[in-house]
Amino acid sequence: MRDDFGPVALNFWRWLVAVLALAPFALPGLWAKRAAIRRSAGLLLLLALLGVALFQSLVYLGLKTTTTVNAVLLNSSAPLFMLLCSWALEREHATRRQVAGMLVSLAGILVILTRGELGRLLQLEFHGGDAWILLAMPVWGIYSVLLKRRPPELSGIELLFVISVAGVVMLAPALAVESLYAPPRWPGIESAMSVLYVGLFASVGAFICWNRGVAVVGPNAAGFTLHLLPAFGTVLAIVFVRDSFQGFHAAGIATILVGVFVATR
Repeated sequence: MRDDFGPVALNFWRWLVAVLALAPFALPGLWAKRAAIRRSAGLLLLLALLGVALFQSLVYLGLKTTTTVNAVLLNSSAPLFMLLCSWALEREHATRRQVAGMLVSLAGILVILTRGELGRLLQLEFHGGDAWILLAMPVWGIYSVLLKRRPPELSGIELLFVISVAGVVMLAPALAVESLYAPPRWPGIESAMSVLYVGLFASVGAFICWNRGVAVVGPNAAGFTLHLLPAFGTVLAIVFVRDSFQGFHAAGIATILVGVFVATR
């Protein structure tokens, strides 16, 4: 999708799709909760800035000029940044078990990315986009930690709708500026369907689950599950792209599962 959309444009359209999908379910109850929204307006705007406007825009900006391997490796630093953000904002300390599990699951990710040949890590080349993706990781960490302070009056759908609307409003001026330098093109059917998927599943579905998970288990434990992304990505590639399943896949996925299990116990 990076060849069909600018970073801001892709982020804007995915969240506009999310707003339209959430509106029928969120709007009926929001008027009665307007006092809670006003009381927590600062926090809600900050969540919108971090989780909606900034995070994915930075990731998409980085993906324009870096490789998939580099992006996955940098994304794997998210649990570490969440531990650091939890300590900085909430004075919540990581346990030795959590750190050990994080390192074990990271080892599994490295096994998959290097196809079982860890020496390939020495051949990695760094790109300009890497800095943008790395910058996005603490942004996501702060967003996740601040979710603990969400107004309890708002349901998960209502919370996501409010920050989605605010995020779309924040993205609109940036989209206008981006359009001056990279005039948008009318997307093909595949690109349009991709935006629809990202808007409905990666924005609405995944964010509702993530926000709820953080509320239940806390940001530290939730952060460790991000290491499952390469495992799911491997399985999906085998199913849909017909990649061949090899021994290093099995070893990497098993190691990731062990690490996540240890970290979240």
